Parts: sequence; structure tokens; C-alpha cells
Amino acid sequence: MSASAAAGARVSMHRSALRYDPVLLAAVVLLLMFGVVMVYSSSAVYAGARLGDGLWFFKRQALGAGIGLAALLVAMRVGYRRLEAFAVPLVFVSLGLLLLVRFPGIGHAAGGAQRWMRLGALTFQPSEIAKLSLILWLARSLARKQDRIRVFSVGFLPHLVMLGLFAILLLLEPDFGTTVVLAILTFALLFVAGARATYLLGIVGALAPIAAFLVWHSPYRWQRILTFLDPWKDPQGHGYQTVESLLGFGAGGSFGVGLGESHQKLFFLPAAHTDFILSIIGEELGFAGVAAVLILFSIIAWRGFKAAWAAPDAFGCYLALGLTLLLALEAIVNAGMALALLPTKGMALPFLSYGMTSAITSCLAAGILLSISGGAGGFLQRAMGAQR
Repeated sequence: MSASAAAGARVSMHRSALRYDPVLLAAVVLLLMFGVVMVYSSSAVYAGARLGDGLWFFKRQALGAGIGLAALLVAMRVGYRRLEAFAVPLVFVSLGLLLLVRFPGIGHAAGGAQRWMRLGALTFQPSEIAKLSLILWLARSLARKQDRIRVFSVGFLPHLVMLGLFAILLLLEPDFGTTVVLAILTFALLFVAGARATYLLGIVGALAPIAAFLVWHSPYRWQRILTFLDPWKDPQGHGYQTVESLLGFGAGGSFGVGLGESHQKLFFLPAAHTDFILSIIGEELGFAGVAAVLILFSIIAWRGFKAAWAAPDAFGCYLALGLTLLLALEAIVNAGMALALLPTKGMALPFLSYGMTSAITSCLAAGILLSISGGAGGFLQRAMGAQR
């Protein structure tokens, strides 16, 4: 064997042994580490003044990041195919948790919504688990019904019913934003799987008036729309969060005022370490810091869609697509809200916002995605080739 052939064989063996996407893994780990730093920077003063411990949020976020990283590695090791058997039990467990959160003494309310459950000293959001379980169930169901996906009673209706069950329980919390995200995910996966466009357009047309009704007849939702259209009309009232967020971005300029030097986190910007952490990044690290965060999310989306394209089977393809869309949509909604491009919505920025449940579930989603990223079968490529 020639030297060049031997070198080529070694490269081929190395690629076959590398069962995950190192670029995707690097982007996730960088965001996770940066998130711990920014949670500390944005919350230390608040935690010290209100809780008597400037490290209160930092310690919990670091713990969540550590557990999340362990969950990521386990998911990579276990592999996505073994998760298929848990899809049905997990989706019913998630529905049960969403139902239990409504019961007094079990569910925990904050900010006008009852979305949390307590386990001792820990609090978690069942909706975060619900997102993953619904995607897992959809991927399994769509993969098993490929030859009947265009039949309404088999390929469309069951998925619509399952989405409806999740939507009802989420709207009772209330959590309108997560409901919309799950609806987009479901319709996107149905479209890719080959569901009839007439069914999809019909149900979107039917749901649009319902969504409009829910917004119109909910004072706080309607006020968010009005505030989004003109936040400066009431800068000290309804538009306060949006205005303060924009002021943070404006103060940061190109390269920021310096890490840890934000003024907005000094009790000016509410939820600085959670929903509006991107604004603190913009103030402290400027346009460069925000651009770096958005580039890392773009890399995750790019490599995630690449994993879906190269997945060896239908289950892996739909699962990778759903998880990628979930992380991308959450990042788009949070960034759009902080930049006043979307109405305000309590949705975490994956890997960055404070919240142990969010950090762990985002890492778990990334770990499953990484377990698919090593595939080279190209199910989607074959399917599109067969359609042509």
C-alpha cells in the first residue's frame, strides 16, 4: 500500500470513529459556558441585594450546566435509536406533569402564570420536558407512517390531536408562546414528512381566527401587541421592559462597556438574567458580543439541519429536524423580543438564560442531535430522489 493510500485509510477510519459533529459540539459548549458567565454578571448585584448571596443564581446555573453537560454526553453515548421505545411513555408523562401543575400545592405560580413544579428546593418547568417529548413522539409516529402520511385519519389527524392536548394544557398555565412554537414544529415536521398541503393550509386557516380571538380577548396579550407596535408610547409603564432593553443595546455600541459593567442590571431592566440576558450581553460586550452569540446559534441550526439531511433513517431525520427547529425558534423568539422585533414573551434563550430546567433540556436536545450527526445514510436525500 502506498503512503498516500495508507494516509487516506487512516483519515477514513478516523471519520468513521468520529460518531458526532465536533463543530456542533463546540458551538453548544461555548454557549453553555458563556451562559454561566453571563448569568453571574447579570444577576450578582440583584442576588446580593435581594437574596443576600451574590452567587445564588450563578451556583444554580453552574449546577444546571454541569448536569446538562452530563445529560448531553449520556445522550451521545446512548444514541437516538434507543430513545424511540420511550417516545410514547414520555409523551404521556409530560401530559400528566402539565396536568399536575394545575393542582394547588403541586404547581407553583410566578408572574401571573402557573408553569412550575417544586421538588424540594428545586423548581422545574414541565413545559420544557413537554417540548422534547412531543418532538420525540412526532418523529417516531411520522417515521412509522411514511407510506400512509397522506391519509388524513392516519397521517394527519392523530398528530393534530396530540398537539391539541398539549396546547390546551399549555394555554391553561397560560403559555401562549410555547403553544405557538409547538404548533410550528408540528406543522413543519408534517410538511417535511409529506402531509398534504391542503390539510396543513386548512388547519392553519382554521386556527388563525382562534389565535386572534385568544389574543383579542386577553387584556395582557393585547397590551403586549400594542406595546410592541409602539413601546415608547408608555416608556415608564407597559413599554418599560422593551425600552430598557433597547437602551442596554444602545449603550453597548460596537464593543460594549465591559464585562460586568452593565448599568441596566442595577434594577433597571427586569429579568436581566432570564428573558433579557441578550440585552445585558449587548450592553457589556456590544454588537460584537451579540453577533458572536447569534453566529453560534446559526452554526447550531446549520449543523442540525445538516444532521437531519444526512440521517440514516426517517426517525433520526425527523428527530434532528424537530430538535434543530426547537433550539432555533427559541433563540429567534428570545432575540426578537429583546430587540423589540417581536412582542415580549417569557421564553428562555437556550444555553444562556438562567434556569436549570432550560439548561438541562437544551443540553439533552443537543446531545440527541449530536448522536444523529454522525450518520451518513441520507434518508432525506433518498426520499427526495424517489419523489423526483
